[in-house]
Amino acid sequence: MSSSAISSELAETSGTQGLSETPVRDGSSSALIAEMCQGLALLLQILLLSRGACSQEECPQKIVNTCDDCIRAGPFCMWCKHVNFTKTGEPNAVRCDTEARLLEKGCDSGHIISPSSYVIRVRSKPLSKGTPTEEPIQIRPQEVQLVLRPGKPQKFMFKFKRAADYPVDLYYLMDLSYSMKDDLENVKNLGEDLLKTLGNITSQARIGFGAFVDKTVLPYTNTNPAKLNKPCPEDEMFCQPAFGYRHVLSMTENKDLFKEKVSSQKISGNLDTPEGSLDAMMQAAVCGDKIGWRNSTRLLVLTTDAGFHMAGDGKLGSILFPNDCKCHLGEDMMYGKSNKLDYPSVGQLARKLAENNIQPIFAVTDNVEPIYKKLKDIIPKSEVAVLSKNSINIVTLIESAYKNLSSNVIVTHDELPEHITVTYTSNCMDGGQPGTKATCDNVGINQEVEFNVTVMAAECMDSVSFHIVALGFQEKMKVTVTTQCTCECDEALIEKHEHCSNQGNITCGICSCNDGFVGQRCECSGKNPSSLRAQCHHNGIECSGLGECVCGVCQCYTSDHHRTIHGAHCECDDQNCDMYQNKLCGGNGKCDCGTCKCNPDYEGRACQCKNSTEGCKKGNADVCSGRGTCVCNRCECVGEYKSPFCEECPSCTTPCLDAVSCIECLGFGTGAFSKNCSGLCTHIRHDTTASALTKGEAQGSAELFCKERDTHNCWMTYTMKQLDGLNKYSALIQSERECPVPLNIATIIIGTFAGVALIGMILIGIVKGVIYMSDLKEFKIFQQARQKEQWALDSVLFKKATTTVQNPLYSGD
Repeated sequence: MSSSAISSELAETSGTQGLSETPVRDGSSSALIAEMCQGLALLLQILLLSRGACSQEECPQKIVNTCDDCIRAGPFCMWCKHVNFTKTGEPNAVRCDTEARLLEKGCDSGHIISPSSYVIRVRSKPLSKGTPTEEPIQIRPQEVQLVLRPGKPQKFMFKFKRAADYPVDLYYLMDLSYSMKDDLENVKNLGEDLLKTLGNITSQARIGFGAFVDKTVLPYTNTNPAKLNKPCPEDEMFCQPAFGYRHVLSMTENKDLFKEKVSSQKISGNLDTPEGSLDAMMQAAVCGDKIGWRNSTRLLVLTTDAGFHMAGDGKLGSILFPNDCKCHLGEDMMYGKSNKLDYPSVGQLARKLAENNIQPIFAVTDNVEPIYKKLKDIIPKSEVAVLSKNSINIVTLIESAYKNLSSNVIVTHDELPEHITVTYTSNCMDGGQPGTKATCDNVGINQEVEFNVTVMAAECMDSVSFHIVALGFQEKMKVTVTTQCTCECDEALIEKHEHCSNQGNITCGICSCNDGFVGQRCECSGKNPSSLRAQCHHNGIECSGLGECVCGVCQCYTSDHHRTIHGAHCECDDQNCDMYQNKLCGGNGKCDCGTCKCNPDYEGRACQCKNSTEGCKKGNADVCSGRGTCVCNRCECVGEYKSPFCEECPSCTTPCLDAVSCIECLGFGTGAFSKNCSGLCTHIRHDTTASALTKGEAQGSAELFCKERDTHNCWMTYTMKQLDGLNKYSALIQSERECPVPLNIATIIIGTFAGVALIGMILIGIVKGVIYMSDLKEFKIFQQARQKEQWALDSVLFKKATTTVQNPLYSGD
């Protein structure tokens, strides 16, 4: 093969993958040569980047006894097959590690086993336009097989090319409620214009027709028999009974048949404003054999002037069974379970439209355009257009919407198997800029665009498959995934190898012992393993109760494949770490022997916290104001200080009294600390002011107003403000103290004597008053006694000899 041919095949194989990708294999010899060329380039880049990459590679310590166990342990785990790599007493797990560590341990690169991922193109026919006998090929390759190392992503490229004259099927789904009466007359003459417009796009165009109103139960439709048969508000001759959905015409190229079928349609009606649009769209999507969908571009045009009912609305009409997303068209082409199944949800409809590669065009009136624009955001590959009065612009709308849909290529996949992840990037040419989404816009006919697909398997599994599709196109690319979880060791089989004590064979560098012998070198017979059990004891328990002692070496085991037991005595359990949000180490670290080792940006016992101190600082202050530690972006304060920033301590004593001695020596050079003030008062930064400090100035700020006595009995006035850290303050001291005025001793003595004399005089006066009152009382008693003695001397029978009578009329003259 010529060098130009090799270069061409290599370019086609690698595409835009770059040197970091593994080769893509074909069955042809040219592909093998291309693989060798790309493999050499890949090896060169690996050698150049290995030092930087190794720092990010890790191989978890799991139960590893063989090379296959090692490959399953992690994507960066490699196996050293050198026979004499392990030392005496070392388990075979030492052979399993990252490439960098194995090289450090002395394993030659030629003895390191690491199965790589690769891609096989199973079918890769060239892109081509269709012929009368063959379908067009728009995706290349058509089938690939991926052999993946679990945990390592594998990238491959595929091409897409829009074929000219690609078939188009258009299904016209019309709302026949009474408000669409005028529109129906225009649609009756639509067939010829519609096929003519589609004929400008493709020579293989077909159209079909369906109609809908709503469910025929209350509250959607008037169930009065007369109104049910003639639901129109006026007594219309051309009014048909209400119905849910009717398929009228399967896909056809006959414009006359389209006109005939549509012309026979009559208007109908219902009660509420929303219609059964989603019911009709679901049946049109899932009843493909009755609609007549081909392997073509499938367009579903919905025309309406109202909103739509969706899942849950059926409960208003006592319809409780959810929509089953299945076809229920009867022989009369009516939706037979319209009144038995609820409306579909938007998600159900979007999924069925995508599964059947149907692209909806919502031709709606301007009053409901916002509703259908929101619906467009949920349903991929859909368009919204505004109908003019009487739907006279419908053909123009359909043509414009088709151009927008067909030029927008979106790559996706069907349901993925478990443990498989797929991501896409597009590398558009004239169809848009490369991005992280699998989308190319403005892709013209016969224009090729490329997409890169990255697939990763999370764990070993049986062969599985899925399909990659370009939405709106029927072609699919089949992707089969198998996992590379075994070692292919190429050394010649040597029976009774001397390294195995002549009692076994070498496989991938380790001994496979004959029956009756055990140990890394088959050095132990099955008759005497008990003599080595003492080496397996740890804290009195053999292999910590989680392993088996074989030839003096613990072989750890567990029934749970998600649990990892390791260590010389099986003492380490990599599932026995703290949990956060039901995840081991919060999903932000790795469990290593019972302790979470967090990723660089996380901390905490369960790696549950972002490694940040933003929530522990107020402005430019220190973390937790220097009075606590920041744990999980929250302050854990010392003592009685309170969160969030350890600024306040409501239960702490005021520093005013504690700082008196320092304030006195700093501000006035006196007091108990005056001899060593600089050494004893380093925790206070002070300043003095001649201005008078008042309590009002400190209110509302972080300062404390203090007024305390010094050793000279003078009042010191000062304010204190706590600084970041424990027992650190700044103080502003008023330079003038308030000292008491000295006392006048003479005045005190004179006043004392005068007071004593006054008190004595008062006491004498009180005594004199008491004595006087007592004497007065005794005198009265004496007077009464004398009167009684006089009475005793007089005779009761004695009368005076003279009687004096006074004349009242005598005036004395």
